[in-house]
Amino acid sequence: MSTRTFRITVRGVFDGLGAEQRAELLARAAEHDILRAAFTPEGHLSYDVAARPAFTFRFLDSGEEEEDILEASERAEEAAKAWLTERGYGYKNLRSQAEDLSQAPLGKRQRRAAARKTA
Repeated sequence: MSTRTFRITVRGVFDGLGAEQRAELLARAAEHDILRAAFTPEGHLSYDVAARPAFTFRFLDSGEEEEDILEASERAEEAAKAWLTERGYGYKNLRSQAEDLSQAPLGKRQRRAAARKTA
């Protein structure tokens, strides 16, 4: 059986940030910029607190079965909650969305490459 790769996006909103917490997030904003966003096993956080209090974590996980995506989503949400809680950041409206890359449609370049391999 082959390994499936999952991309999980966990979104939410910072809630009840104090002035010091907001200043800390603003000071570290460059490393959490959307232009640096990537799906990683440990999770990558992006936000723009200056514009709005929303945030996004991006996680990369894997499994053997299609159903493993549910457990991967739970792990991602728990990891996001742990990160926020460890730093004392309040949050609300946490929700996740997961994608099984083995089920994703191939892009134009991928279709060409696959056609060359079978030809």
